[in-house]
Amino acid sequence: MLDFKDLKRNLKRSIEGYKKIKLAILGDTATQFVAQAIKGMGVEYKLDLDVFEAEFNQIDRQILDPSSELYEFNAEITLVFQSSHKLLQKFNKTSVADRSLFAKHNILHIKQLLSTLQNRTQSKIIFCNFTEEDDRVFGQYANKTEQSFIFQLRKLNCLLQELATQTNNLFICDLSTVQNSIGRDVFWSQSVYINTEMVVSIDAVPYFAQSVVQIIAAFTGNFKKCIVLDLDNTLWGGVIGDDGLDNIQIGQLGIGKAFTEFQYWVKKLQQRGIIVAICSKNTESIAKEVFEKHPDMVLKLSDIAVFMANWENKADNINKIQQILNIGFDSMVFVDDNPFERNMVRENIPQICVPELPDDPALYLDYLYSLNLFETISYSNEDAQRTEQYQKESERIVFQESFANEDDFLKSLNMLSDTKPFDSFSIPRIAQLSQRSNQFNLRTIRYTEDDVKRIAQSDKYLTVSFTLEDKFGDNGLICAIILEKVDKNTLFIDTWFMSCRVLKRGMEAYTLNSIVMLAKENGFSQIVGEFIPTAKNEMVKDHYKNLGFTLDGDLWKLDVKNYKTKTNHITKK
Repeated sequence: MLDFKDLKRNLKRSIEGYKKIKLAILGDTATQFVAQAIKGMGVEYKLDLDVFEAEFNQIDRQILDPSSELYEFNAEITLVFQSSHKLLQKFNKTSVADRSLFAKHNILHIKQLLSTLQNRTQSKIIFCNFTEEDDRVFGQYANKTEQSFIFQLRKLNCLLQELATQTNNLFICDLSTVQNSIGRDVFWSQSVYINTEMVVSIDAVPYFAQSVVQIIAAFTGNFKKCIVLDLDNTLWGGVIGDDGLDNIQIGQLGIGKAFTEFQYWVKKLQQRGIIVAICSKNTESIAKEVFEKHPDMVLKLSDIAVFMANWENKADNINKIQQILNIGFDSMVFVDDNPFERNMVRENIPQICVPELPDDPALYLDYLYSLNLFETISYSNEDAQRTEQYQKESERIVFQESFANEDDFLKSLNMLSDTKPFDSFSIPRIAQLSQRSNQFNLRTIRYTEDDVKRIAQSDKYLTVSFTLEDKFGDNGLICAIILEKVDKNTLFIDTWFMSCRVLKRGMEAYTLNSIVMLAKENGFSQIVGEFIPTAKNEMVKDHYKNLGFTLDGDLWKLDVKNYKTKTNHITKK
C-alpha cells in the first residue's frame, strides 16, 4: 500500500488523458487529508478527480439547502462520511428511553438525506459504513442489550446494507472492514482527533482512499473480469505430471487445506460471474484428469471457460485465451506460484495484473483478499451463466474452423434475436452492460439501474435491447441502444454498446436495421451518432463510417428515407 506521502507526490504527476470525474466529499469531521489521498489514489487508477470538499460537519446543510455549494458543483459522485465517534457523541445525548431506537432513527435520517440528494441530482452516492466503536459501558453484555452503543452501531450498519439493496444509486464503502483489517490502533488516533478533528489516522488514510477509488474505478468500467490460473502448486500442491493423482496435496489435511480453500474462493468468483481460465505447462489429458477424478477437487471442468494446458510459452497461451474471450488484457488477472512465469508474463503483457503471490500457499488467500482485485458495482442472474457462454464461444471458434467461407458459417448458426424496449427484466442487465462494456461502446456513458429506469420511463427517449441465441446456446442480452429525441426529425444515438462476444456475426447490421425501422415508425427522418474515443474503444472508431453514416463536423449522420436494409443472417425471434 502506498503511504500518504506517495499519494501527495502523485498530485504532481501528469494526468493528461486520464478520465475526469467530479467528486464531492461530505464529512462530519475533517477530511482534508482524505480528499488529498483520494485524488492521489485516483492517479494510480488513471482517474483525474476534480474534488469539491465541503466544510466539516456540513452534511445536512449541503444536502438540504438547494442553493448549497454541493449543488452548484454538480458532482457525478458524492462521498458521504459520517464517523462512528460523532455518532457516539450523538448517542451520549440520546435519552435512555430512546437509545433502543437509535439505529432506526438514524437510518430514517440517512434515508431522508439520500432521497433529497437523489431527487436534486443524478449523482451516484458512496456512503461509508461505520467502523466499530465500543464505549465498554456494558462490557460483553453489550451484545445482549439494545441499550448499548455497539448494538445500535452494528444494527445501523445492517440497516444501511438493506437500504443499499433498495437504492440502486447507493454504494457502500466498507470502512468497517478496513479498520478490522489494519486494526483500530492504526485506523484511529485519539490524540490526533482531539487536536485536529481527524478521525482517520495518516497511516489509515491510504486504505480509506483506496476503498473509495476502487468503487469509483468500477463506475468507469475499470475492473477485472477474468482470473487465469496456473495448476501445479497454485490450485494444488505438487506437480501432477511427477507426483501423480494420488500424491498431489489437496483436501482437508496439512497444506492441502490451503489449496482447497483457495479453490473455494475461485469457485465463488466463478459463480459471481468472473471468468476462470487455466494456463498451465502440462499435458492436457493429465491436467484434466485431476478435475475429473480427484475426489477433493472443488473446481470442475464445467467451471473453466478456457483450458490451456500445453508446453508452450505462457504469455502466448494467455494471448490465445484473450482472443477467445475477446476482453482487454487489463481486465485479466494471472495467478501463478512461479516467480519466473510471473515476470515473463509481466514483461510480455504489461497490461495484465500479476499478483506477487507469497511463497507459502497458506498465505495466498489473505494476500489476494488484501488486493480486492474483483471490485464490482453490479450483479445479475446472468453473471452465473457467463462461464457456460464462454465455453460455447470456444465451441463456435472450433466449429468456424471447419468452414472455408464465413458467410456459410454465419448461416449455419441459425441466429435469433429478441428485440424490445427496455423493461423491468432487462434494466439490471442493461445497467451492468453499461458499466462493463469498454471496447464496443461508442460514447462510453455509464448508467446505473436508476439512470436506465429513468430513461426507459421518459418520453424523451426511445430504447431497444437485443438478445442473441444460436445453435450453440443463448448469449442473453448483448446489446442496448438509447435514442434521444432531439427534435421532430432527429434521433441522436446517446448510447450504443454491445458485448464483444458477438462481434463479427452481423449483429451491428441487424441492430442498425432495427434502429432505422424504429425511426421510421416514429416519424424521424435522420439518425445522428457520435464517437467519443477512449483508451479502450478504438476498435469501433470507424463503426459509423462502415455502416454508411456521413461525417458532418464531429457527428455522423444517416438519412433514414434513403437507407437500404443491410444483409445479415439474424432472424427476429
